[in-house]
Parts: sequence; structure tokens; C-alpha cells
Amino acid sequence: MAVLIETTLGDLVVDLFVKERPKSCLNFLKLCKMKYYNLCQFHSIEENYIAQTGDPTATGKGGESVYYSIYGEQGKYIEPEDLPKMRHTRKGIVSFVNNGENMLGSQFFVTLGEELDYLDDKHTIFGQVTEGLDTLEKLNEQLTNSDHRPFKDIRISHTIVLDDPFDDLPRLRIPSRSPSPTYEMLVKTDQLALDEKEDENEGKSQEEIEEETRLREMAEQAQILEMVGDLRDADDVPPENVLFVCKLNPVTTDEDLEIIFSRFGKINNCDIIRDRRTNDSLQYAFIEFDNAQSCERAYFKMDNVLIDDRRIHVDFSQSVSGNYKRYRDERRAAKEKALQEKQRSLNNKVKRERSSPTRRIKRERSDSPPRRQIKREAQNSPPPMRKEVKRERDASPPPRRRHSPSPKRDRKDDRRERRDDDRRRHDDRSRRDRSRDRDRHHRDHDDHRRRRSNERRRR
Repeated sequence: MAVLIETTLGDLVVDLFVKERPKSCLNFLKLCKMKYYNLCQFHSIEENYIAQTGDPTATGKGGESVYYSIYGEQGKYIEPEDLPKMRHTRKGIVSFVNNGENMLGSQFFVTLGEELDYLDDKHTIFGQVTEGLDTLEKLNEQLTNSDHRPFKDIRISHTIVLDDPFDDLPRLRIPSRSPSPTYEMLVKTDQLALDEKEDENEGKSQEEIEEETRLREMAEQAQILEMVGDLRDADDVPPENVLFVCKLNPVTTDEDLEIIFSRFGKINNCDIIRDRRTNDSLQYAFIEFDNAQSCERAYFKMDNVLIDDRRIHVDFSQSVSGNYKRYRDERRAAKEKALQEKQRSLNNKVKRERSSPTRRIKRERSDSPPRRQIKREAQNSPPPMRKEVKRERDASPPPRRRHSPSPKRDRKDDRRERRDDDRRRHDDRSRRDRSRDRDRHHRDHDDHRRRRSNERRRR
């Protein structure tokens, strides 16, 4: 009755005390069969004390017994087994963790020291590690933080039941494969992976460390320059075909420098950097060759060469301004090309429209007078006189015209007539109101005069 536990540090073979702890061994074996412990983390390791695991949440507060998957919340924990008495006297003792209420779930620990008698009568022993003591030594050597959580991500990979004397419980679901690691396990973790070293400089020489430090500082400076806008891209690298020349004589010209360096290959550009105001030479220049091989030959041959009584210094250029100019020119050329393509497509569209038959019909119609002029002439001209036709009694009447020849014009006429009627009605109403007000004013004036005359008589 044994179980093989494969961890990320090594393998452990645990022999179970089936006769002494049958319930605990049944719980452990069935949990292993359910692959419950797969990907569980060793969330607490104390040197020369214990290594605790079995909690899927890796917090030390989770874990359930095998009966939880069958009976639910009432089967979350099982009772501990106290008899016969067993002691934590050896390294590799495997015990279930007491949850604080004298109940057991799925969490267990492996002892990393001897004579741990203060664990007796608190936690239930159910097994002993018989193979894999070197793995226990590796667990004991792990560095941890103040909460005893290891810096490395150490987990149980698989659990393989070598011998199971118990029958499977009814309604126990045994999966066909191990669970897949989640995104939080792989990425969202603050622990070191197994292939990562605790000391990054372990096994490296001083030169390698200095080179990595220099490259890291260069990358940081490139990021800063990109943020402030001095670099187009932090990953932008200087061109390999540009040579930097310094310590030049102020009298040296671009033509002289180009003639001297042209023996190594074709030169695309040779510029001596000058002051913007005075146009004086700043005594350094950039020479762009057609290929990198010519630039390399000039670097090896022209360093410390005497030109115009000055010893020049030659090095590969570290400037990326040329890349920005090239990128700007390429972007400008792409925009011009897009505009040309757009103009070409518009010209083709206009040509197709002009050559289409519908366009010819519209052009013929455009020669006729506009519609507004025709409508204006029709409104100004008098209506045509209808000819009186004498009908015979037996002759059938002519068919009635069901629709108006111009419904839009009829609607306009109707609106105009309604507007005239409203205006006329308003004028009549206002005329009546004015006459009524005038009569009222006269009556009031007469009453006032009558009252004045009566008052005079009384006096």
C-alpha cells in the first residue's frame, strides 16, 4: 500500500499505515485517485520542521476530504484517528493537518526533522516516506519569506497509486486525465519558476556580468529616449554601413574626405557636421558606404591616419538619426504613392462615367433649358382655352382624367389658395375688431362728456 508523489523537485514514495489508520489512508488514496493533489503547491516550508501541501488554494485554509465530492458540505471533513498512538520521531513522517477544530481535510505535511514530539496528539500520522530522502533535503534547503512561503514555485506534478486495498466509493468520479494548469499558475505568480535561478549572476564571470549590466542600462536609456520623443523606437539600432570620423582639421572639406575614403568602396553620403550659424566645421563627420563590408575595411585601415596634419579617429556610428530620416522619407513616399493611386482611381472612374451611355443621355438632357425656367414660363403664360366640342346625344363621353398632369404644382396652388384665404380671413377679423374698438371708444367718450355736464349742473 504505497503512493508515488512526483514533485517538481523530485519523487517521493510514501508507505501508508493502512491497518493503524484505515480511514485516513482511504481518504488519502481516493484523493490521489481523483488527481486532487495534482498541481497543489508546497505553500509552507520550515527548515528542519515540516513541508506542508494539499491545499488547492495554496493559502493553508482550503482543502476538503474525498467525501465532499459525494455528500457535499456535510462530508467536507473527517474525524481524526488517535489510536494506536504514533509519534513524529523520524524524518519523512506524513500526517494530515488538523484544521483547528479537530477535523481533517486534504492538507498534509512531511516532517523534515527528527524528534518533533510537539506535533504528537495534534495531527494524524498515516504514512512514512521510504524513498526520496534527497527530495526532502532539497525541500529543507529552500529559501522562504517571513511567512514560510518558498520563493520557488514547488508543486506536486502527479500522484500515482501503487497499491489500493480499498474499494472505490459509490458515486466517486475519477477523471481520465490530470487538470491543466491555469493562467494564474503560469503567469500571475510572484514566485520563481523552477528554471529560474535565485541569483542571476550565479556561474557567470565578471566580464559577463559587466556586459549584461551595460546592455541593461542601454535598454533603459533607449526606453527613456523613446518616452521623451528623441527616439522613434527603443529597439532602433544604428546602421552598419555608416562610419563616424572625429578629430578632423577644420579646413578639411566634404569633397576631400569623400575622395580619401572612396578607395574602400562606393560612398552614398559624406557629411561634415557644421555650426548652423557660422557654418564652421565641428571637426567630425559621418560617411555612409554602399555596404557594410566597405565600412568595415575603412574602419580597420583609417583609424589614427594623418589627414591635413591631424590624426583622425574612426569608429562605427551609433547615431540613429539617419534611420529616422529614412523612415520619414519612406513614409512621405508611401503617402505620395497612395495619393497618386487615389487620383488614378478617380480619373479612371471619371473616364468610365463619361464613356457610359447614361452619361451621354444626361449630357443630351443638359442641352435643354432648365426645369425652373420651364416652370416659370408655364406659370406666366395664360392658361390655354378649351375648345368647345359639341357632343351628340348618342356619343359616349370622353374618359375622365384620373390624375393631375402635375401633382406637385397642384399642391403648390392649393397651399397658395389656403394661405390667401387665411390672410383674407385675418384681415376681415382685424377690420371688425378695429370698428368694434372705435365704437367702444366713442361710447366711452360720450359717457365721459355726459358725466361732466351733469356735474356742472349740480354745481
